[in-house]
Amino acid sequence: ESNWHECFVLAEGETIAGQLAYWEKVAAETEAFLRSVPSLDDTFALPNDPWFPPEGRVSMRWVALHLIRETARHAGHADIIRESLDGKTAFELVAQEQGTSWG
Repeated sequence: ESNWHECFVLAEGETIAGQLAYWEKVAAETEAFLRSVPSLDDTFALPNDPWFPPEGRVSMRWVALHLIRETARHAGHADIIRESLDGKTAFELVAQEQGTSWG
């Protein structure tokens, strides 16, 4: 069983300030990693999951743009409010639309 859903609530001892500091750390590490690759055109294989492109390979450029798009989507569409209304995550809604199951 996964505790993935627990990543969206503050655990005992965690603070908003601490989570924002963690976000900054991860963002800096992600930027450093992307700057370290020889070319943003370098590709790698992905798992066969419904939310990844059907080609099965993406470039580092795709990763960078995907991170930007996902951050904007989650912030811009108020996912926290929407999920609090029906309890469904974006992955569940995509699976529902495709007639498959999630999880």
